[in-house]
Amino acid sequence: MSDTETLNISAKPADATTVMPTLFVSHGSPETAVADTEAAAFLRSAAADLPRPRAIVVVSAHFEVSGGVAVTGDANPDTIHDFGGFQRELYEKRYPAPGDPALAKDIAESLVSQGFHSQAISNHGFDHGVWVPLILMYPDADIPVIAVSVDPRQSADYHYKLGQALAGLTHQGILVIGSGSFTHNLREAFVNLRQGMRDTEVPEWVSSFTGWMSDKLEANDVGALLDYRAQAPNAERNHPTDEHLVPLYSALGAAGPTAKATRLHASDEYGVLNMAMWRFDAA
Repeated sequence: MSDTETLNISAKPADATTVMPTLFVSHGSPETAVADTEAAAFLRSAAADLPRPRAIVVVSAHFEVSGGVAVTGDANPDTIHDFGGFQRELYEKRYPAPGDPALAKDIAESLVSQGFHSQAISNHGFDHGVWVPLILMYPDADIPVIAVSVDPRQSADYHYKLGQALAGLTHQGILVIGSGSFTHNLREAFVNLRQGMRDTEVPEWVSSFTGWMSDKLEANDVGALLDYRAQAPNAERNHPTDEHLVPLYSALGAAGPTAKATRLHASDEYGVLNMAMWRFDAA
């Protein structure tokens, strides 16, 4: 029996009295699914410290929809290989977890009742922001999974409120995960990637940003976090666009206004991609 199988078996199922934590995971490149990295090793063990969820809802950086919130509603979603230039092994990966059409419909209707334009959609599978972390965390693919979109035109505040609208799921034994990246400047990362420098030194413009974000998360300074573009050092350089950070705000919002933030993992790849993982617990 593998270590992962042992960890999965030891996890206790969530019950009616369990309030699930929420998570933010940095999924990295698709290669994380097969790579021998600190982040991948952490994800393989992450489920051991969680009650076994009855379903998983993932707000994914790679599921971008403008003007509303899409919720995947298929019973058997496909695995989407939404990337190019990687090893063949990755294109052969499948994550055959079931969906839950009834739950997807309930989530969409709940979001509408809370002021969001939302609907459950068909024929949209699991992008790599969904399946890469889950294939490591829950390799048996036996827990229903639903993906929720981000809106690239909207702010951190919008995505925090989206998380607040999903907060009721945590009282139903459902694990809410925001999947993105704590830093995400791919142009700078590719410079080191082309030279094979995965373990290169972390520059100050990255460490100053991640230090600021970590301090504000641990202090639950939501006001500062929502204004990170103006307040955080080197915010634009670390996130030229917002889509890989806003899932963190949804995970934070889903844990409630007094959420306790715990950093579960911190590592860096190619110097500029910070792979931090966070857990948020309702106080």
